[in-house]
Amino acid sequence: MTRPRVKTKAIAFLVVTFVLLGLWQIGNGSWIYVKAKLAQVLLQRAWASTLAGQQDVKPWPWADTWPIARLVVPSQGIDQIVLEGAYGRTLAFGPGHVESTGSLEGSGGIILTGHRDTHFRFLGTLHPSQTVLLQARTGLWHRFTVRESQIVDSRTASIRTDGVGRQLILVTCYPFDAIVPGGPLRYMVIAETVERMADNEQAGSSRF
Repeated sequence: MTRPRVKTKAIAFLVVTFVLLGLWQIGNGSWIYVKAKLAQVLLQRAWASTLAGQQDVKPWPWADTWPIARLVVPSQGIDQIVLEGAYGRTLAFGPGHVESTGSLEGSGGIILTGHRDTHFRFLGTLHPSQTVLLQARTGLWHRFTVRESQIVDSRTASIRTDGVGRQLILVTCYPFDAIVPGGPLRYMVIAETVERMADNEQAGSSRF
């Protein structure tokens, strides 16, 4: 008589364990999205101080990065602050600038990277001829037009940033709906520069 009772308790224990594990996973996943959203609010404030002339403004006291650009994609409803450095601790809060590539104030290609399930998920619906806007710390806006998208293998592919003309390259992990993160594939969007605009010229068109 005791064996069925023990078996029932064991099953109940396993059910409760799996339920709690599932709730923890849901909570952990939700926290990633909440953290990404909240961080952008603080980053917007830091970006306002940057445009006012302050240097390397930390969005929170313990931050080891700072905002260097504002990324706007009108067709996607995207308005994000870009951080210096493409490290895991940075990408949790916003897209990051690969430091070995060009700056907005200079010349050459610029590479920005972000997580496929938060800030750069929109790359999957970004199509050729769509506009990408990038604001530098000087307040100057740079307009880019999407040329193409590619899926590459990070183990063998290399991204050249020394070609003719200014390019903006946006990179994220692929596939977008992968269950296990950290695979070798990357989704890459290449956009080419069109023009530069003054801060007041862009102010109206970036509201959506």
